[in-house]
Amino acid sequence: MATLPVDSQRFPVAKKPNFLNATANRWQAFNPREKTLVGTAMAVVVAALLWWVAVAPALGVLKTAQTQRGALQAQLQQMQNLQAQAKSLQALPKIKSADAARALEALTRQNLGAAAQLSIVGNQATLTLTSATADALAQFLTQARLAANALPSQARLRRSTGKPQAWDGTMVLSLPAP
Repeated sequence: MATLPVDSQRFPVAKKPNFLNATANRWQAFNPREKTLVGTAMAVVVAALLWWVAVAPALGVLKTAQTQRGALQAQLQQMQNLQAQAKSLQALPKIKSADAARALEALTRQNLGAAAQLSIVGNQATLTLTSATADALAQFLTQARLAANALPSQARLRRSTGKPQAWDGTMVLSLPAP
């Protein structure tokens, strides 16, 4: 394809406006007072952007850092307590299944009395509760974990209708494997 010659005097070629040149030309056209006002306005806009992008978020982090640090310290302390408790439980001697069952039966009679019935099948013990107090149940579970290595694996409990701080229902405890 051949290009046709263009007469630049009859058909001037339009040039793309250069933004920087246009801005510089406009700036030169301002009088000194307008230049001062525009420069001040630009400085305010730049300062506001700097504040919103860099300074304000950093100040927000600084304000919340102390409370977050306190919460993380408390969480760390709790995790260290759990770690110490796990290590102490691991250091306990292994209990035979039969010994664990006997210890669990004794703990049931001692802590829960007539409020509970215990049924042991294999390495699972089913505890049926009738109006067992919350304190007695908590003490039983703590001692069952320590004395018999029994851990609750299922619980279906509901508040007792007879006593306000008592529980009815069943709980399945896992005993050490034989």
